[in-house]
Amino acid sequence: MRNYFLSDVELGKKDDDHNKHAKDRGLRTAQKWLPSRGPRRRSIKGFALLAVVALLVYAFVTNMPASLGPNPLMRRPTFDHVRPRPPPRVHTGQLPPPSQANPRSRAPPSSSPERTYNGPARFLELASSLHAIAPTKGSMTVNKNVLFAAASLKSAATLLPIACQMGTELKSYVHFALMSRSNIDLAELQKLNGIDESCNLMFHDARTEDAQISTDARMENAVFRGFHHIHMYMHPQAIIVDASSDEEAWLNRGAQQHVKVTGNTLIELPKNSGKSLEWMTKLESTALRTWNENHIDILISAAPGASGSLIRLLRSLSAADYTACPIPHLTIELPSDVDSSSKQFLESFSWPPPHLASPTSSHQLTLRHRIPRQAMTEEESSARFLESFWPARPKSSHVLVLSPQVELSPQFFHYLKYTLLGYRNSMGLFAISLEQPTRLLDGKEPLIPPTSKGDVGDAAPTPFLWQAPSSNAVLYLGEKWMDLHNFTSRSLAAKQDPGSVSSLLTDKLVSKKHPAWLEHALRLARMRGYYTLYPGEETAKNLANVHSELYQLPEEYAGEGNSQKFLADDATDDEVEAARKRALGETESSLAPMSLLDSLPNGGELPPLNKLPLLSWDGRKTDFVAVHESAATYATEFRSTIGGCSTSNKEDLSSKDLLTQGLFCVKE
Repeated sequence: MRNYFLSDVELGKKDDDHNKHAKDRGLRTAQKWLPSRGPRRRSIKGFALLAVVALLVYAFVTNMPASLGPNPLMRRPTFDHVRPRPPPRVHTGQLPPPSQANPRSRAPPSSSPERTYNGPARFLELASSLHAIAPTKGSMTVNKNVLFAAASLKSAATLLPIACQMGTELKSYVHFALMSRSNIDLAELQKLNGIDESCNLMFHDARTEDAQISTDARMENAVFRGFHHIHMYMHPQAIIVDASSDEEAWLNRGAQQHVKVTGNTLIELPKNSGKSLEWMTKLESTALRTWNENHIDILISAAPGASGSLIRLLRSLSAADYTACPIPHLTIELPSDVDSSSKQFLESFSWPPPHLASPTSSHQLTLRHRIPRQAMTEEESSARFLESFWPARPKSSHVLVLSPQVELSPQFFHYLKYTLLGYRNSMGLFAISLEQPTRLLDGKEPLIPPTSKGDVGDAAPTPFLWQAPSSNAVLYLGEKWMDLHNFTSRSLAAKQDPGSVSSLLTDKLVSKKHPAWLEHALRLARMRGYYTLYPGEETAKNLANVHSELYQLPEEYAGEGNSQKFLADDATDDEVEAARKRALGETESSLAPMSLLDSLPNGGELPPLNKLPLLSWDGRKTDFVAVHESAATYATEFRSTIGGCSTSNKEDLSSKDLLTQGLFCVKE
C-alpha cells in the first residue's frame, strides 16, 4: 500500500534511506537485466484511466448537440433541428409491428387491423429526441418550452403552421410531439405540411409500439404516459392541442388527465382558429402559461330612453369572436324606467349567444333593475355602479365597462386577451381602452394623441399611455378595481364630514358627459401614478366605435341637459363656429374589417410599456419620472387635507401596499 500511494521520486528516496547493506545494493544492481516482475500496478491503473478519458472525450465530441455553441447566454434562443426518425422498428424481445405479428394479430392489407391489444405502453423512439433537448433547460420548471401535440394527421396539419409561425418568432423553444396510430415517417409529415428548418421546430416521436392494433383505452393511457415522459425532460409552459372533431378523442382525454396531475397549461384550439388566433404566436412561453387564468366580466349601465344604443351594443357583443376564450359574464344595469323596445329585445336575448358551438355555461347573463324613481346623486350613482362588480381573484378577474353608445368589432375580445397576456406584470397599468378619445376629460379641448416616426419618416399612429381613465369601452384590471372601490368608499365617507371637505373632493375636472364614478378614478390615477393604455388610431378603428347620434347624459346629470348643449339658443357667431369645429372633430368612423395583427403597428408586436409615449391627465406629454413626482405631491396633499394624516408621519408614505388605506389615517 505504501508503494501504491507514493510517487516514483519519493519512493526511490525512501528506498535509499532504508537499504543499509552495501551487498544488497550490489546484488540488486547486478540483477537489473533480469525481468524480475511484471508492470507495476500503478502503471496499469494509469493506462486504464487514460483509456477511459479518451473514450469519454471521443463520445462527447461525436455526439455533441449542435446547439451547444460558444455563447450559451444569447438574448434570443437558438434551436437544434432534431432530425426526424423513422417509425418504430422491431427489437429483440419486443412485440413485432402488425405486419410481422403472430397470426392472431395479423390483418389483411385491405382491411384495418383489429384494435384489441391492451399491453403496456412503450415508446421506442422518444428517448433520443428528449435527450437531445438538454440545451433548452427543460429540467427547470420555468423555461421557454412550448409543446404542440397531435394524434390525427388532420390535426397535425392544423397545428403545424401555427407551430412554425411561433418558432420563427424565436421567443420560445417550440416542440411538436406526434402521438398517432399512423406509421407515417416524421420527415414525410414535415414535407407534406411545408415544414423546413426555418420553422425552428423540434420533433418528438411519441407513438407507442403497436399503436395500430391498440384499443382506445391503451392509446389514452399512452398519451398520458407520453406526456409524463415529455414533462420530466421538457417541463413545457403550455401544451397546445386541437380540440375540434378532427382530433382523436383519446388524445384530448389523455391531455386533460395529464394537466390535472401536473398543473400544466392546456390550450385547446377550436376548429378554424388558426387565423383568428394568429396573435398567440407573438407571445412568450411565460405569457402562454397564464392562458387560462384571466377571466373577464362585462358591465353595462343602460341610460333611460336609450334602447336603440343598448340593442346595437348587445348585437355587436353577440357577433364577436370568443375563440379559445371563456365566455364573459354579462351584467346589465337597467334604469327604473325601461322602455318597451328594450323589454322586448331582452326577452329574446340570450347570453352566451346560441350560435356558439360550445358555450361555457348555459346562462351567463344578469339583469339588474333599479327600484327608486327619483334622480340619483353623484355619490349614489358612483356607489351603485362600483358595487356591480367585485373580482373573485384580484390578479386574474377583470371587468370590461361599456357605455350604451359603443359598438364593438368582432376582434375586440382577442385584443383584450392579447394585451392582458402581454402586459400581465405591469404594476402601473390601470386599464386597457378599446377606443381612442377625441377630447380631454373636461370636454373642452381636443386630445392630440402622440405619434411615432414611420418607415419613411412620417408621423404614424401609435398606442400610448394616458393618466386619464375612460368610461366608454375600457377594461379595468381586478386589483386596480379593488383599489378604486376602496378609495371611493373612503372618499364618500370623508365627504360626509363637513369639517374635512376640501377642494380636492369638490373640484370637478371631469365633464358631466361622463358618469360620476370617473371623477374618483381620475383622482386615484393621479395619486397612484396609474395610466391607461389607449390603442393607436388605426387599431382603434378595428376595435370599437363610439356613436353620438343617440347619446344620452348619465342619469345623475339628466336634469342638467340644457347645460350640455353644444350650442346655446342665443349663441354668438364665434360660438357657432366653435361648435361646428367640435362637431367636425367628433365625426364618427365605421369599424375597419381587418385581422387583429394587421391593425396593430410593428407587425403585431407589443412594445414595452416604458417605451410608449405617456400623457399626463390633462393631455400634456410627460415621462414616468414626472408622473411619479406629481403623484407623490398630490398624495401628500390629499393625506393631509382629506385623510387626516400628519405630515410628520412617514410610515404610510413609504409603504408599498397598493390599498388606499395609506391615504386615510384613522382618527383617534
